[in-house]
Amino acid sequence: MQDFPLYFQLGWRHILDWQGYDHILFVMVLCGTYMLTDWKKVLILITAFTIGHSITLALSVFKIITVNTPLIEFLIPVTIMVTAAANILGKRQKPKGQKFKYTMTLFFGLIHGLGFSNYLKSLLGKSSSITAELFAFNIGLEFGQILIVIATLILSFILIWMVKIKRWDWNFFLSSAIFGISFVMAAERFPALLG
Repeated sequence: MQDFPLYFQLGWRHILDWQGYDHILFVMVLCGTYMLTDWKKVLILITAFTIGHSITLALSVFKIITVNTPLIEFLIPVTIMVTAAANILGKRQKPKGQKFKYTMTLFFGLIHGLGFSNYLKSLLGKSSSITAELFAFNIGLEFGQILIVIATLILSFILIWMVKIKRWDWNFFLSSAIFGISFVMAAERFPALLG
């Protein structure tokens, strides 16, 4: 476990990397409709995402499943678009709607995990002992993810409670902006899917 700090750092730096901001956008749009008082719902959502991406990250790194990189790189912004659209079109979350959102987040986590695996596999090279590195990288991802959640919830609190922006207006602005960015990302990645 002497490499734990290294892979932990690589994990949080990877998710917070502005050059690969798709994961940042996903976490932001996922929790952007919630307030600090909704922390339990956010915790369940983030846990569902974590479970999803942990499963496929491990399966891919251990070569149990193979990754079609262009397909995954295209699907990641699609997951962001779908989540943003659900925020815009959804009314107040009813219990059944919330359960669907948890399931959707778990499924989307599976897709994002395959995206993380490409990066991690390139770091591991031909390393024979990868379990500890995988664990450390995953913990690092979670640390970075929690930082994004905290920043998003604090921003929501400031804008809604201090600046007095209506909660729906903030949700609509954030979700629409992220939908637009992810639409452009998906459009840019589509040709690679065909080629």
